[in-house]
Amino acid sequence: MKEKAILLVEDNPNDVKLTLHALKKNNIANEVVVAEDGVEALEYLFGEGAYADRDTAQLPSLVLLDLKMPRLDGLDVLKRLRADDRTKLLPIVILTSSKEEQDLIAGYSLGANSYVRKPVDFDQFTEAVRQLGLYWLVLNETLES
Repeated sequence: MKEKAILLVEDNPNDVKLTLHALKKNNIANEVVVAEDGVEALEYLFGEGAYADRDTAQLPSLVLLDLKMPRLDGLDVLKRLRADDRTKLLPIVILTSSKEEQDLIAGYSLGANSYVRKPVDFDQFTEAVRQLGLYWLVLNETLES
């Protein structure tokens, strides 16, 4: 059975490269779909725009969601995903550099499953991604497990 994709919602190309490298280094072989902002993430998940031909029954196994993005920020994406029956149970981990307590509170209030601050140090970031992958992709039980 093919591994389900990870949706990485991140507008910073350097953070995308860093995350992809950390996933690869930790032998997390799931396909990673990158959405550069919240609008693109919603289009991917709901099969709209450039993703109109995508099978929306195939949801990713995990969404890694940045907060501070152009067009539509992560909290607005989270709000929309939790309001829709198709995505309300989708595992969503906020992965952000934001240190603002109101972002943490809002993220959990809107239904995030986890909130992880991106470590600045590469080795610490790689370890954080390893732990995220181990928990969310291996240990965590989902409805389709």
